[in-house]
Amino acid sequence: MVRFGILGAGRIGNVHAKTIADSGRASVAYVADAIPAAAQKLAAAVGAKAASVEDIIAAKDVDAILIGTPTGTHADLIEAAAKAGKAILCEKPVSLSVERIEQCLPVVEKAGVPLLIGFNRRYDPNFRSLEKRLRDGEVGEPEIVTIISRDPAPPPVSYIEGSGGLYRDMMIHDFDMARFLLGDSEEIVSVHALGSVLTDPTVKPTGDVDTAVVHMQTKSGKLVVITNSRRATYGYDQRIEVHGSKGMLRAGNIHMTTVEKADASGFAGDVIQNFFIDRYAGAYAAEIAAFLDAMEKGTKPKADGHDGLMAQKLAEAATQSSKTGQPVKV
Repeated sequence: MVRFGILGAGRIGNVHAKTIADSGRASVAYVADAIPAAAQKLAAAVGAKAASVEDIIAAKDVDAILIGTPTGTHADLIEAAAKAGKAILCEKPVSLSVERIEQCLPVVEKAGVPLLIGFNRRYDPNFRSLEKRLRDGEVGEPEIVTIISRDPAPPPVSYIEGSGGLYRDMMIHDFDMARFLLGDSEEIVSVHALGSVLTDPTVKPTGDVDTAVVHMQTKSGKLVVITNSRRATYGYDQRIEVHGSKGMLRAGNIHMTTVEKADASGFAGDVIQNFFIDRYAGAYAAEIAAFLDAMEKGTKPKADGHDGLMAQKLAEAATQSSKTGQPVKV
């Protein structure tokens, strides 16, 4: 059974730790956090011990490190864990700096350890099914990929100030999903972003946006349209559509129940799920399973360090384009 050290006992650390503990294939040995009480609470919940980051990385009874700490620490912790010979699952992004990612990845490659970057949406059962059917040629060659991602409510401004901005923090999931759907042979070469502050005026002084649209194009001319908003009054809006030469594939939102009401005014369904932990619970479990497969069977993670680098390049290009109003070549 694989033994994990969890670095970071915040919201995502709790999700991963409990998923690991419930997997039947792995256990949590240690938990670290900058707030000792948080580490102790999570450790108690999953049958682990609280310890320091340094002790966890050095521990002989730890096989894998899960990094759920603030973004600015990711690259350093990846390097430390790789040098200690640990397998690594790190939440996105590797770093807010493309250059820092390019420094980090050779360290992992030299160590020869698995590195999975937490683009959990690749593991969502609905999106995985869409991608497989796309690869199987059901709708021919993809021509337009449309990705919609809207949060039910904006995060605190204090979070936005340290997030790196919407394109690096929120839309980076969609940049990765676009690459996942298009396939390895269709890298994006042009990015044009438009952003506004429409949902929360307190965002404006941070220099960030809360509403954005990005148009992208591959070398062969295939198109991607991504829309993001920090506010959707109807819930956590997560949809994908791929229009191809022979048809269209679409993955829609997941509702709280499948119950519908019909009366003289028409048909009405239940609301859609409102929280990312609920919406992507299956994806997080599948992500952990894929990581364990990479460790046990030597299979390549679906989202590795290179994918983290490429998504960050697109996020950087979008950030630049949003500021200048001009397309950016990648």
